[in-house]
Amino acid sequence: MSSPEPTIETISPQDAHTATESHSDHGDIIRDIIIGFADGLTVPFALTAGLSSLGSSKLVIVGGLAELFSGSISMGLGAYLAAVTDREHYKNEIARERREVAEKPGAEKEEIFDIFAEYGITRDASQGVVDCLIANEDNWIRFMMAFELKLEEPNVSRAWISAATMGLSYFIGGLLPMIPYFAMTNVTHALFVSIGITFVILIAFGFIKNYIMIKTTRSGLWGALQTLIVGTLAAGTSYGIVYGIDHSNIS
Repeated sequence: MSSPEPTIETISPQDAHTATESHSDHGDIIRDIIIGFADGLTVPFALTAGLSSLGSSKLVIVGGLAELFSGSISMGLGAYLAAVTDREHYKNEIARERREVAEKPGAEKEEIFDIFAEYGITRDASQGVVDCLIANEDNWIRFMMAFELKLEEPNVSRAWISAATMGLSYFIGGLLPMIPYFAMTNVTHALFVSIGITFVILIAFGFIKNYIMIKTTRSGLWGALQTLIVGTLAAGTSYGIVYGIDHSNIS
């Protein structure tokens, strides 16, 4: 009895379309949230923990809010300027690439062959693709931007989105550890509650940020440990410096 012949499964264009992998296009926003929230959670907490050694809730609140507002504005402004710089850099590079294609088409064509050669594709095998690319100048330039310069066209609204996302994330991250100082009059008790809140948030945030990006439990646990260590060192250093200055002989 002969075994049945193996069958080759065919996929229709409709099935291929539905089977297309889906990828998140919110990587930049997630990155901004992580950076803003991480800085906001550690820097203001470290400052308020340090100021709490002076024993004044009002001083902690005033100093913490001043840092919180200035820090969130600074983070947002920095994110905006970085996004604008990326956009201007892309515009300058695409103008230069367009000029080179117009003035030195032969050299630019050879660069396409060099790019394919990096992937082990021979000149003969890539000849047809190269001919198709150089037949359309816009596609030619887009190819060079993507594969030669490794640059993606920035979103025109990316600067404002990045600024708002990072600034707001910083503000929220910094406000959470300060809540006990608003609700409690005893600054020492407020400090311990703030430490507890920050401890939980640092672990949760460290786990979530790594799990979202790497999607393994081990990476999440490692992220939680890293974030907790960084936050603890920042708060302990700030507290020690302020406490040491306050109890020194400096008049």
